[in-house]
Amino acid sequence: MIERSITVELEAGLQARPAAQFVQRANSFSSNLFIEKDKKRVNAKSIMGLMSLAVGSGEEILLVAEGKDEEEAMEELSAFVKE
Repeated sequence: MIERSITVELEAGLQARPAAQFVQRANSFSSNLFIEKDKKRVNAKSIMGLMSLAVGSGEEILLVAEGKDEEEAMEELSAFVKE
């Protein structure tokens, strides 16, 4: 299992379209993926879970990956929120 704190740099944060794109990318990995914000943890492969966090630009999240492709998932998803 690996964890990384990331500051979301997307202009719109993880709302609407960016959230859908993030979830789509997360679903391409077999690892279990979670996002944590303000002590609330959700499945990163769930659009409803991600939207419930209301992650805005400049906010910090904790990305957690566990599984056989965890490192690849962490790199791709970390890069995505920094675009």
